[in-house]
Amino acid sequence: MQEKAFVSGYYLDDKDLVEGIRALQEKDIEIADVRTPFPVHGLDKVLKYRRSRLPRAGFVAGAFGAAIGFGFQAWVFTEAWPLNFGGKPFLSVPSFIPVTFELTVLMAAFALVFGFLISSKLGPGADNVIFDEEVTNDRFQILLEVSNGNSEQLQSELQSAGAEGVKHHDV
Repeated sequence: MQEKAFVSGYYLDDKDLVEGIRALQEKDIEIADVRTPFPVHGLDKVLKYRRSRLPRAGFVAGAFGAAIGFGFQAWVFTEAWPLNFGGKPFLSVPSFIPVTFELTVLMAAFALVFGFLISSKLGPGADNVIFDEEVTNDRFQILLEVSNGNSEQLQSELQSAGAEGVKHHDV
């Protein structure tokens, strides 16, 4: 397997990070990844990420859960096991609402959790490289992939973009 090399630049403030990203983008330098200790407002727009599909997956799974929950109860109380509870009709919709709601929430939650784990390549068997443990605490990091031995050039570009520290990593 071919080894990859990265150059990382560290920032101490989220505003400096966004300014550094803009400076690198003005020079047409491709950013491999940005890692932050907390969500940075507007970072997705600066990096030109497309909108996530997770809300759609949650909606579809929630609608599926609602249909299954309501359909199963309707089938049980009208066809499979019709019981007369104090004279109420067999298809009593108000009594189906709690179970339908709970299955909607359950299926949407499962879809969102597993969809997030799959889309972010996390979960069992994931081989994620941690370049600096401080990123999970108080540092912001920009990763640039080295190609054609341009590590020195990328390091100087990160320095000029306001990085507090610059490191080379072989993966």
